[in-house]
Amino acid sequence: MEGIARIVPELDAWRDELTAWRRDLHAHPELAYEEKRTSSFVASELRKLGLDVDVGLARTGVVATLAAGDGPSVGLRADMDALPIHEANRFAHRSRFDGRMHACGHDGHTVMLLAAARALVARGRVRGTVRFIFQPAEEAAGGADAMIREGLLERFPVDRVFGMHNWPGLPAGTFAMRPGPIMASIDAFDARIVGRGTHGALPHHGVDPIVAASHAIVALQSIVGRNVDPRHAAVVSVTKIRGGDARNVIPDTVELGGALRALDPDTRAKLKARLAEILCGVAESLGAHAELEYVHEVPPVMNDAGAVELAASAASRVVGAERVETSAEPVLASEDFALMLERRPGAFVFIGNGDGEGSCTIHSPSYDFNDEILPIGASYWVQLAEALAGDGAA
Repeated sequence: MEGIARIVPELDAWRDELTAWRRDLHAHPELAYEEKRTSSFVASELRKLGLDVDVGLARTGVVATLAAGDGPSVGLRADMDALPIHEANRFAHRSRFDGRMHACGHDGHTVMLLAAARALVARGRVRGTVRFIFQPAEEAAGGADAMIREGLLERFPVDRVFGMHNWPGLPAGTFAMRPGPIMASIDAFDARIVGRGTHGALPHHGVDPIVAASHAIVALQSIVGRNVDPRHAAVVSVTKIRGGDARNVIPDTVELGGALRALDPDTRAKLKARLAEILCGVAESLGAHAELEYVHEVPPVMNDAGAVELAASAASRVVGAERVETSAEPVLASEDFALMLERRPGAFVFIGNGDGEGSCTIHSPSYDFNDEILPIGASYWVQLAEALAGDGAA
């Protein structure tokens, strides 16, 4: 990361403290809506800054407000929850809790935004309003939706809202973004194929839901290949299946689950329609029937073009324009920050977590956030907030 310019001086001086914060959070991961320790730490540090701090939105959410007179308002959001994964790392700050780990970098996201709040207060350049939004339950548990339904944007109004996620594979000290779709929708589903159980030696006396489910799973793979325009990205994944308890019994039901992903609304709608048609049609053709429920629905992450320009400008002031990609390829992973962008213009950007030896993807049991990028990401937040709600407000 040689040559990276203009790290905010205060943040550069706090590197060791920020690293200690991040590693403490990594060692104490909390799952969706259980982020009590994390929430308490965040709220305590924000109150030390003299900010107005509200807690309890979506159970464990925290919103802090830096208000400095009339002017634009901007929301900056970080997520706090961990994942139900058994950590494979053996370093000193590995998870203290078996089956829970920060495998997506939300510990780093939390610290970067918390550090930015501290720096913005210390610098005193804000001439509008900055909302620091610490969201629970991003990992497929509806935290953004819960905050919105409980009045996030009415109680804490903003003109624009921004989010950021680390991305392994991108070099540390770089940013990537794009106008339009940058992450996919997700429509997670559970389904039951209902047949009629019987003795395994007498299949003609029953209706085999395992056979029906098997045919349905294979048929679902035709959706992307035969129903989606090849120029449009989409994914259909069946990720779980359960049925039967004995080798000599054909069960009554088989349970399936999975997710559909797309980058545009029309493709998203087509995936959902075809999933229902195929599940029901295949099951009925074999004498069974299907019951389908969507359990987690998030639209694509759609960046506002003007907000991307603002984000790129802020990132360029930290790492240089040559390290900021503004036409990045979208990814088929999903983010419930999309729900905030449906209601307010803004942008979601990726910050490079590193691409060297030892770098591994998010949601891996061997993942760890790169502490070297903490002051880089926090400096981006500072530059963005001071441009939007400071002396040079856009």
